[in-house]
Amino acid sequence: MTKMNAQENKTHQNLNDKEQSLVKISSLTATGNLENLKVQLNAGLDSGLTINEIKEVLVQLYAYCGFPRSLNAINTFKVVLEERKTKGINDVEGKKIIIENNVIDKYEKGRKTLEALTKTPQTKPATGFGEFAPRIDAFLKEHLFADIFVSDVLTYQQRELVTVSALASLTGVESQLKSHIVMGKNTGITEDQLAELANLIQESVNKTQANTVRKIIGEPLIPIIKNDMMIRISEIDIFPEFLEEYNSILKEEASTSIKLEKGVIAIFPMYQKENPARIRIVEIYADEEAYQFHLQTPHFLKYKTSTLKMVKSLKLIDMESLDKETMSKIFEKIN
Repeated sequence: MTKMNAQENKTHQNLNDKEQSLVKISSLTATGNLENLKVQLNAGLDSGLTINEIKEVLVQLYAYCGFPRSLNAINTFKVVLEERKTKGINDVEGKKIIIENNVIDKYEKGRKTLEALTKTPQTKPATGFGEFAPRIDAFLKEHLFADIFVSDVLTYQQRELVTVSALASLTGVESQLKSHIVMGKNTGITEDQLAELANLIQESVNKTQANTVRKIIGEPLIPIIKNDMMIRISEIDIFPEFLEEYNSILKEEASTSIKLEKGVIAIFPMYQKENPARIRIVEIYADEEAYQFHLQTPHFLKYKTSTLKMVKSLKLIDMESLDKETMSKIFEKIN
């Protein structure tokens, strides 16, 4: 009989540091954000996650976001460990990862594991997709819920936290996310923890993905576009002799702002085809506070001081959106 065993069923009012790291690592792996993943892998080790616990997270995630994302994350983790070792940091390896090779009926073991997670009888094959494509049903039971879930390096609760975090970060998988939120609750994940998970997804990915969790658990949705969002068009004329240098500085400033500042939604520089010295910039900030923060950043101050002599004229035109609901879809087609 499959037990929740060391698959503990504890509940917490809030996610602890290790659990928060599991959410962030899973989310960033799923979205392929390796730069921030590297930061969170370090933070996860510092929070007390062992090397093998993180390895198990990254291996498990291949089943939800594919081999490429999983392998990229594993290679990133390898680099993180090597860098920490050169700094004299000796991380804890943790519980040994044991692969069971003596399971006679893996399908049955996986089916029992899924019954423990869902608290629902599981037919053989699974109705619907299992009858239509028996091989995927076999992979699901024999591999994911047997080979992977059989390792007790992570508890069932931790594994569902990992899965929910990954699915919440991906588009088009709401039905699977809903199912795993139910499984997560069955392992002891609380509504409060799921609400906190949604906040972490908002930080790691965006509000839209975080709202998929909030909608399922009945939490209020966070508006994608704030009422005080700031939109501006900057009309700038540049002295022709400085144009090449100005464009280089502007491109660097715009790129850095988008990369480093969460409150900068867009800085989109353009020039008139008939007169390249006439620069136009569409700027969108989450709110006035984000704009004021932007003005104090080192990259903006460097841009401002280094281009002062290059600017012939500057006009700032504040705008208002006619359709805030469509704002979030502006750049979707580019992707």
